[in-house]
Amino acid sequence: MANIRSAEKQRRQAEKRKERNRASKSKLKGALKKARASVASGTDAVKDVLSSTFSQIDKAAKKGIIKPKPADRSKSRLAAASERTAAR
Repeated sequence: MANIRSAEKQRRQAEKRKERNRASKSKLKGALKKARASVASGTDAVKDVLSSTFSQIDKAAKKGIIKPKPADRSKSRLAAASERTAAR
């Protein structure tokens, strides 16, 4: 338990940030799962799903939820998987 008021405030702020980050990360994971499923099934709406997923990945990287290089890597892998599926 914090004895200093500023430390108590910092704890409250950290809890709020933690919840916000956790929600964003969960949303991102759901979008990635949806995109992978869409690419694997080869549906017609792959471009729309990939576009929205790329947008969410970029937003998460911008907010610091995930780091920029893993964000780029996941976008690249999704795009490559989409190309492989389209080539079939």
